[in-house]
Amino acid sequence: MDFAGGGSRPDSEEPPVAAINANPQTGSIPTVVSDARPAASRGMQLSPAENRIIWLLLSAAFVAILNETTMGVAIPRLIVDLGITAVAAQWLTTAFMLTMAVVIPISGFLLQRFTTRQVFLAAMTLFSTGTAVAFIAPGFEILLVARVIQASGTAIMMPLLMTTLMTIVPPHARGRMMGRVSIVIALAPAIGPSLSGLILDSLGWHWIFGIVLPIAIAALVAGAIWIRNLGEPTRAPIDVLSVILSAFGFGGLVYGLSQIGGAASHGGGEADAAAGAGSTMTLVTAIAIGIVALALFVWRQLVLQRKDDALMDLRVFRSANFSLSIAQMGILSMAFFGAITVLPLYLSQAVGATALESGLLLLPGSLAMGFAGPIVGRIYDASGTRVLLVPGAILAVTALWAYASYGADTSIWVILVTQIVLSLGLALSFTPLFTASLASLQPRFYSYGSAVLGTVQQVAGAAGVAVMVTTMSAIAASAVEAGLPANEAAAAGARGAFMVSAIVALPILVGAFIIRKPADQPEGVVPAH
Repeated sequence: MDFAGGGSRPDSEEPPVAAINANPQTGSIPTVVSDARPAASRGMQLSPAENRIIWLLLSAAFVAILNETTMGVAIPRLIVDLGITAVAAQWLTTAFMLTMAVVIPISGFLLQRFTTRQVFLAAMTLFSTGTAVAFIAPGFEILLVARVIQASGTAIMMPLLMTTLMTIVPPHARGRMMGRVSIVIALAPAIGPSLSGLILDSLGWHWIFGIVLPIAIAALVAGAIWIRNLGEPTRAPIDVLSVILSAFGFGGLVYGLSQIGGAASHGGGEADAAAGAGSTMTLVTAIAIGIVALALFVWRQLVLQRKDDALMDLRVFRSANFSLSIAQMGILSMAFFGAITVLPLYLSQAVGATALESGLLLLPGSLAMGFAGPIVGRIYDASGTRVLLVPGAILAVTALWAYASYGADTSIWVILVTQIVLSLGLALSFTPLFTASLASLQPRFYSYGSAVLGTVQQVAGAAGVAVMVTTMSAIAASAVEAGLPANEAAAAGARGAFMVSAIVALPILVGAFIIRKPADQPEGVVPAH
């Protein structure tokens, strides 16, 4: 059986590449070589065409993530320019996260059902359309719709990138290639807020999307020219009930988590108490619906996967190495996304740094994380996971505990060094976890594994942001009531948030010793059936 973006046919069934690529119905480029199989199957180096595909997918993913990280800085300006409340403005971020949480679990099926080319063009068309609509949006409602359209394309890009890498890259080079993914994950969030600030000060919020739009269109056109198909799609029908359960399950969890801060932020007046009670009821209801729907979703997938019809095939968890890697990734995502959200708040409210100073302070660590990615990948290819994950876990946990001791008078240089240490710890962890998790699966499960990985990152990241921001706000509010100055209260709140993050991160010290690099076999480690 063939699986688009994640499977391969037996050697005897592989047609010559010209037979595939010259077919006008596929839209592929006519290329005449002797063997159409991806380099991963041939055990050879990547061809120029395969390298172009990888760089194009990396560029598209970078643009998508860059767009996602520019919105946070723009929220205060949008509140003024659009004449909306802070709650309404927050929906520009919440709606994006919700759409990602709903679409990512479906991406495994999409990568199975459609060709690589079709999925890429659909994702970039959605993203480009959403960006164009946002660029010309006259008001809040249209901008909100545009964000949902953007997120629909963004949600597909990372699973597509990961699945394609695992499909065409030989096992001995996967770490190095995954290192390039780390560059995308690290640099886009680092550049996004600074770029957004510069654009807001000089051009206005529309141009946050106006500058991204031509890059997105260029990637779409390049994909239409260069992306060729990998494997053949399956013809299994989509299970509508699974889609609905997935939307309520993952969407409910992410929405509920996003409401934690609002429920905890109301004061002691009657109006605030009523608003707080309403927010608490909303988040409890959302999370409860999410848990129930997610349980039903899991049951439904267990039934459907017996016929290979699951929307998200949960047999990926039969690989212990995959499951451990995903758990480790979830914990790190909570720490990473929570930390990069709380740290700017700590810098501005406690240390007194400006928005530009905060952005510049975060930049060196993110750059170090990005540039270390390829080096870490080469080490993984040569030596495996433990030599990277153990020091990475130690550095990350040490940095979080250090942050948990800082106050309003901590030197900016100490904070800078700590941020670099945290970033290097994450750099030593992300690349081996990406690679080891997916390499533990059969090729036909790559697309489902990528969907699980993206979903866990999204939900864990939302949980990390919600818990850490809420912890910081609650402790800071109590400190102000106790008579502490505002900056010292903010520092106390940040210490509490980082301590929670450091405690949550402790299990990665154990996981670093257990997770291993799968054997270098093109077919990977076969999970039980």
